[in-house]
Amino acid sequence: MPSSSESDPAAEKAPRSVRRKREKRHNLMRAAFELMSERRKEDVTIQQITEAADVGFGTFYNYFESKDAIYDALVVEVLENSGRVVDAASRHVSDPAEKLSVGIRYTLLQAQADPLWGRFLAHTPFSPQLLSQGLGQFLLRDVEHGITAERFTVDDLAMTLLAIGSTVLGVLTTEIERAGDPHAAQALSELDLDADQLPERTAAMVLGILGMDPEEARRLSQRPLPPIDGFLKPFSSR
Repeated sequence: MPSSSESDPAAEKAPRSVRRKREKRHNLMRAAFELMSERRKEDVTIQQITEAADVGFGTFYNYFESKDAIYDALVVEVLENSGRVVDAASRHVSDPAEKLSVGIRYTLLQAQADPLWGRFLAHTPFSPQLLSQGLGQFLLRDVEHGITAERFTVDDLAMTLLAIGSTVLGVLTTEIERAGDPHAAQALSELDLDADQLPERTAAMVLGILGMDPEEARRLSQRPLPPIDGFLKPFSSR
């Protein structure tokens, strides 16, 4: 699936000044994405972003009010758009438990396929207050649907969401370490944490956190995934 940052025929017909502004914004977003994938937002400066984008420092403020503003734009571009890809694939899945399983599995599969995307997600803080943006909004929605449908048993929603988010991000971080460190990969293999089954095992664990029977949770997590056209690749091309 093409990135929403890629150009289209209509965009190519825009005046040169408009195309140049669009290109500079794209370059700033791409630079921030790459830098914030390698380190946390707090450790990235606007100066570093503009240098990586090869634009003047003052140019940044023609497009974004602050570092928080470009980060918020990245959350929409990188995470919400990816969530919509999975959402579209699972639109015919009626069971809230299976829908949540599909979302978790595809999130981890995308992180395996696109480590830069995975690192950005791993550096995105997770808390109940942040469930209105990024992939968190899809998680909250699916959990609430499951509670309404009486598929999930939840006594403390906030703590349950924290437990789920911590589980998924913990597995995602494990995958990042595996990809970058052969010693970590060997240690994880010895712990029976091979990459092939981690998405399914994570989905089953999350469904267990939500009060589902372990056997049913495992069965749902092993069901074939609905097909998608491909993962969104942020800023891969223009």
